Order: sequence, then structure tokens, then C-alpha cells
Amino acid sequence: MKEHMNHTMLFDFYELTMGNGYFQSGMADQICYFDVFFRSVPDGGGFAIAAGLEQIIHYIQELRFDEEDIAYLRGKGCFCEEFLDYLRTFRFSGDIWSVPEGTPVFPREPILTVRAPAIEAQFIETFLLLTLNHQSLIATKSNRIVRAAQGRPVSEFGSRRAQGPDAAILGARASYIAGCAGTACTQADELYGSPAGGTMAHSWVQMFPDEYTAFKTYCELYPESATLLVDTYNVLKSGVPNAIRAFKEVLLPKGITKCAIRLDSGDLTYLSRKARQMLDEAGLTDCKIVASNALDEYLIRDLLLQGAAIDSFGVGERLITSKSEPVFGCVYKLAAVEDAEGNIIPKIKISENPSKITTPHFKKVCRIFSRDSGKALADLVCLRDETVDDSQPLELFDPDATWKRKIFTNVEARELMVPIFQHGELVYKIPSIIESRVYCAAQIDLLWDEVKRFENPHTYYVDLSQKLWNTKQALLKEQGKD
Repeated sequence: MKEHMNHTMLFDFYELTMGNGYFQSGMADQICYFDVFFRSVPDGGGFAIAAGLEQIIHYIQELRFDEEDIAYLRGKGCFCEEFLDYLRTFRFSGDIWSVPEGTPVFPREPILTVRAPAIEAQFIETFLLLTLNHQSLIATKSNRIVRAAQGRPVSEFGSRRAQGPDAAILGARASYIAGCAGTACTQADELYGSPAGGTMAHSWVQMFPDEYTAFKTYCELYPESATLLVDTYNVLKSGVPNAIRAFKEVLLPKGITKCAIRLDSGDLTYLSRKARQMLDEAGLTDCKIVASNALDEYLIRDLLLQGAAIDSFGVGERLITSKSEPVFGCVYKLAAVEDAEGNIIPKIKISENPSKITTPHFKKVCRIFSRDSGKALADLVCLRDETVDDSQPLELFDPDATWKRKIFTNVEARELMVPIFQHGELVYKIPSIIESRVYCAAQIDLLWDEVKRFENPHTYYVDLSQKLWNTKQALLKEQGKD
């Protein structure tokens, strides 16, 4: 058994058998183009948020086969020795374009494109998909929860309910990019800078002879960050009164008024309002109330509509697992190949299910912005070498009802995807997690509120340019499809 693990062998096995097949068929150097895209937004939302690019970059840079990998593959008995020799010096030599992390994205448009020799492009499929699928899912869910909180801080509390260590750490990373204030996951802070913090568990309170002693001791140890969990026994009869006593006896003599209590069970609206009244009457008007307990965007929205006196939220399992819809659905599909002269030959996958028919060719995505409001209006998927004439009105069709058209005037078209790798070399400066977070917030602000609704959001137009539409229709006709 291998003594250490990297991600080089994180393939679906058929990618290796196809690679061996390409090698033996003389197709190893065949240049091809693959797109990553998704077909629907989780939870019926109006948009998703792309995340995971940094991990893809590191994976590409470290993609190497060692002798243990070669020996394992030889033992499978289905790979030729020449192919195994080829793997010894394998390096990614292709090109990648992607939207930056934190970009709002929409169904049926490329969010990452690979141009590479066939074997290389095939090998990286699994890691690209699992990374984008997971982090984009958690980023999308996190942002919904953050928006529901209406400016109140949300902390990610889900490590212990995540599906494995990577899901906990990278999920915390994605949640911070998407707007969470921090995480309970210490390693996410150490590795990526998502700020870690926390309060106490019920076990802390239970370990002491009584609740007051537990609270007093914690305030003495952590006077600058005292948040007391008040529902171990009885919130209103003992928890809040003991917290008030500890704050008054330990913190106020030191001039510290910054403190908090946490509610983790019960009727959060009722308890928070009663607790707020008790704290204010005790003169602790600066004391904050934190709420947790299996929350999501809908519960948070309802709590605030009911007048809950909650200042911040800790959200765990329903965020870190995206419990309501735990699959993002990115796919990786061949869009084109190059012939011996370097001409791009578009490829299409057809299906009896229209939503699974792919869009062919080497493409780019342009986001159309209003010059009047600055808001994003639509996305236009074009051929890579097309120039969008935004000096003229643009006519786009509703992707879900193609008989609906809309004319956009006084607009500006901006390309979304940026070069990441060229000829196998990284040409992209990886932003810090804070830069990605700021970028994400700014890009979401450019969307209309109607697109950000939780229920029945406005359909954001994603259309094909006329040239690309013509190419797709020609290929469909060629394949016997009208």
C-alpha cells in the first residue's frame, strides 16, 4: 500500500484506459477543447458562485506519476509499457481559461475551458469536476444564507458534520469567499486564512460545579471574546441571569462591554427577544446575541421576519453539506478538436433530452452590463475569436423560453474568463482569499435584486451569439436533428 497520498491518481479509472487507448491509437497529441458548465442552480436559485480554482491550479502544478503509481498501474494488467513510460515524464502542457473565484455564474455557460492534448485533458477531468462542484456548491449555499441574514455576520460551524476532512476545510474556505464572517474550522484558518473562532460547548458548562462558575471562569480566561452558551440548563431562569452576573462581575470592572450570549436550542425568536430585554435592563446593551441550531437561509429569514433579536448566526450542517440540494452538477464535455493544420473542428453531443445537448466550439463568455445602472443584464456565449459590438443594441433570447426576446441598449460587454495556464505555465496571479471575498461581494452587488430572490428568481438571460447558434444548428442538422 502506498505510504503517502497525493492527488495524481484521483482519476475515474476510465480516464486511464482512455488515455492508454489514445496513446496506442496515435491520438496522444490530438489537441482538444473541453468545457466545464452546469445545467441548473441549486435550490432553484437565480445564480451560483464559482469556487475552487486555487486548488485546481495547485493540482495541475503538482500532477506527477511516481514509481509507486507506475507499479500499481502495471499490476492492473491493461496498460502497455510504452504508455507507462510516457507517464513517467507526464506534465500538463495545455491551456486553461476560467472565471475567477467568486464570480456569479449561470447554467449552460462555460466557467472553465481546457485546451490540451487528449490524454492531458482527459486526465484532469475528475479533479476539476469534484473541486468545482464541491466548492461552488458550498459557496452558493453560503451566500444564500449570508443574504438571508441581512448584514448580520454568519459563521460556518459545520466541520463535524462535513463529509470528510477536505469537505470541512475547503467548504470553510468556499464559505468565506462567499461572504461568511468566519469558521469554526481551525485548519481552514491556518491553511487559507478563513478566520477561525468559537465560543464553548455544553460540556464546558457541565464540567463545572455550577453554571455561574463556568461562565465566570470563561470570562476570566477570555475577557476580550467572552461568548457564553446559555441553554445548557434553562435559558431564561439560569442561563441569561448567570451570564449577566458573570459579565458584571468580571468584565465591567475591566471596562469591557463587548460580550455575547449564544442560543442553541428552543424557540429562538421568543428566547432572543426575552434575553435582549433582560440584557438591556441589566445595562448590557452592547452584549450581542448569537443563534445556532440547524439553521439555513429560510429559517434565518423567518426568524428575522418574526422580530428575533439576533445579532449573528452560526450555521453548520445545512451549510457545509448544502443539505437541501447536495449536488452541484458541473459536467466536463468535449467542445472541439484541432486538425493537423490547427483548424478548430467543433464537436457536439446530442441527446433525446434537450438539456443535455452540448454547445460546440472554442468559446468565451461576455457579461453584458448596463452603462446606465452598472448592473449585469445578461451573458452572451460567443466564439473565442468573435468581437461583441456593444455599440449597437443586442438582441438576446430567454434560455428557458426561446420565443421571448429582449433588446439591450447602451450596454458594455466584458469577457468573464481569464487565462490561467498557457503551454502548461501558470500565467495567473492567485488572489488572496480576502481579495476573492471582496471580488465576490462586488460582483453580486452588480446583479439585480430580482435575480437574487430565493423563490422564483428572475431568469437571467444566457444566450448564444448568432455565429455560435448557427454552428450548433448546422451540427444538429448534420446529425439528423432539426
